[in-house]
Amino acid sequence: MAVSRLVLTDFRNHEDALLAPGPGFVVLSGENGAGKTNVLEALSLLAPGRGLRRAPLAEMARQGGSGGFGVAARLGPESGGIDIGTGTQAGAPERRLVRINGATAAATSLAEWVSVLWLTPAMDRLFVDAAGERRRFLDRLTLALAPGHAHHSTRYEAAMRERNRLLADDAAPDPDWLAALEARMAEHGAALDAARHAAVSALAERLATQPEGPFARAGLALEGWQGDADALVRALAAGRRRDAAAGRTLTGPHRADLLVTHLGKNQAAHLCSTGEQKALLLGLVLAHAELVAERAGRAPILLLDEVAAHLDPGRRAALFARLEGRGQVWMTGTEPALFAAVPGGATRYRVADGTLLAE
Repeated sequence: MAVSRLVLTDFRNHEDALLAPGPGFVVLSGENGAGKTNVLEALSLLAPGRGLRRAPLAEMARQGGSGGFGVAARLGPESGGIDIGTGTQAGAPERRLVRINGATAAATSLAEWVSVLWLTPAMDRLFVDAAGERRRFLDRLTLALAPGHAHHSTRYEAAMRERNRLLADDAAPDPDWLAALEARMAEHGAALDAARHAAVSALAERLATQPEGPFARAGLALEGWQGDADALVRALAAGRRRDAAAGRTLTGPHRADLLVTHLGKNQAAHLCSTGEQKALLLGLVLAHAELVAERAGRAPILLLDEVAAHLDPGRRAALFARLEGRGQVWMTGTEPALFAAVPGGATRYRVADGTLLAE
């Protein structure tokens, strides 16, 4: 499902922007700081979560604006599509509001309508950063295949925060209250773990059978806790004293890590060169987008920030050829020439100082 209309109001450096992109490639070109990535960030808010920058909501409101911001999108055809809106109000800058076809909705419900995946320069260190970054990346991949994943993640995190607070603030916490929180963690944690393993297994199988090409094939595995709800309940109950001393929960699916290897070299991704890591990440995202289109019956919206600048001409052409006809793909770059090989029919915008001009 593609975005046919996008309206930004007081979002970052965009005071009032209107875009009417086509269903295929959408190219945003302009100087650094013009506001290209801001458009992609706005699109990333059409999915559950904090967006591609993971920034506080208050930071997204335009300086000198009303104090709040709005992102409104039409999914599907201009006539008869689905309207999604999200943003904040000046009086509550950290409270996210979501509306679907005019009705108030939970942010987690966005995954039922659209899948959004992104690749940004900040993700180039994914394989050498802390496990939390790879876990968040994996959860975005999983969410596109299992829309209920956001609900389980939210409930699990909320119960864990309450358990941690209870263990830290009370010398003799109520065991029944703890047991209830741990049961809630176990219910949603087991669902998280199962969805992650299913996503990793499906994606790893797809990658393993792909032929060698311009983008490296990644081998995937999930490391860390795994088990059913009963096993997690027992582990949490047994670890109360240890968790109280540590000030955090040390057992559970929130400690999982995504292990990635370069199949062609049989080498762990974090030991590969920077260029190889970029190729692994790009190949992984492309394979996942194709998997989502097959499994969910709808191609995800892909947001590729400054991706062309790091590819040689041959790989750029191969990237565009692979993406053609596979849904809506938004790409940014400083030079329009980087996208000369994009197939015809692309929607192109020139971005300058928060304004967008169709080319």
